[in-house]
Amino acid sequence: MHPQAFFLPVEGGQRFCIFYPAQGPKTRGRVLYAHPFAEEMNKSRRMVALQARHLSEAGFSVLQLDLQGCGDSSGDFGDATWQGWRDDLLHASDWLRAQAGDAALWLWGLRAGCLLAAQAAQQIAEPCQFLFWAPAVAGKPLLQQFLRLKAAGEMMGGNAKGVMDGLRQQLAQGQPVEVAGYTLAPGLTDGLEKAVLAPPSAPQAPGRVEWFELSTRADAAFSPAVTRAQEPWQQAGFALRSHLVEGPSFWQTTEIEDAPALVAATTAALAPIGATTP
Repeated sequence: MHPQAFFLPVEGGQRFCIFYPAQGPKTRGRVLYAHPFAEEMNKSRRMVALQARHLSEAGFSVLQLDLQGCGDSSGDFGDATWQGWRDDLLHASDWLRAQAGDAALWLWGLRAGCLLAAQAAQQIAEPCQFLFWAPAVAGKPLLQQFLRLKAAGEMMGGNAKGVMDGLRQQLAQGQPVEVAGYTLAPGLTDGLEKAVLAPPSAPQAPGRVEWFELSTRADAAFSPAVTRAQEPWQQAGFALRSHLVEGPSFWQTTEIEDAPALVAATTAALAPIGATTP
């Protein structure tokens, strides 16, 4: 069955979505995808489509959407807010439940999308399972890295620090800033900067977390930062499994690249061969 593209109506606009219906006699799960920040979303579209097709073939209904101001959705990036993006995921979750029933809900995030998915789960009135691809464990360093793109252009003049300070001051005064062709408003940057990858609290029942990291090194290991970020999830009772997979950081490579080992490992983690449908 081919994926279905449509616009999901929301208050004040619409969100572009692609739905991959589950193939087979029964839906094994629902998967809602939260995309990463800014240009990382565009770099990762091919990999996300590959994974969505594989999960669909394995019996999962998969929904990916462009958040407000992103891709083909309505609105400007400069009008987007962190809470508005969370609301987009909540609307999408409601739509997916209406289409695919009450099979287990997986929130699938990539990079900053993991932060968004974890926070949205706090407002979803059902247990959530989590699929994390190279998650950003906090939003502050990710925002700092993005703002440095603006400062990089001033490096030759030795004014990088001044540019960074100026951007911070503009945001603190409630003024938007423009970086790499994206207009960032305080309503978005404030939420991103404060976001941390924390498990949702009660009344959510702890479920599963499949955590994937990528590396092109044969001797790679999980960083201390990743290990520390996983501890609160384990302490909250989530059944967390860590996976270190060979592959490029496709969300930031110059050319569009694939990580086939990640697609295979993700599909196997969610739908192991011989597993029965819950």
